[in-house]
Amino acid sequence: MKTEVYSWRVSSELKQKLEREARLRKASVSSILDLAAREWLAKSRKSIADDEEQKRLHAAIEPLIGSISGADPYRSERVGEIVRERLRRRYGRRP
Repeated sequence: MKTEVYSWRVSSELKQKLEREARLRKASVSSILDLAAREWLAKSRKSIADDEEQKRLHAAIEPLIGSISGADPYRSERVGEIVRERLRRRYGRRP
C-alpha cells in the first residue's frame, strides 16, 4: 500500500506525455511514474554492479599489464622474422 507522497515540478510537455501514456495503458499517472522509478532504480543498481565488476577485473589484470614473460626481450620487434621461420619449419619451404 502506498503511503508516502513525493512531488516535483515537470515541464508541461513532460506532463502531457505522461498523461497520454497513462491513458494509452489505461493506468494512472502515478502507476506510470512508479514503474518508471522502479525501472530506473533497477538499471541504476545494475550499472553500479557493472562498475564494481569492472573495477574488480581491472584490479585483477593490473599486475599483468605491460609484462610479457619470455626469454627474448626483443620478440615483439622480431615477430615477422619469427612467424616466417615457423612457417618454413611447418611447411618445409625455403627462402
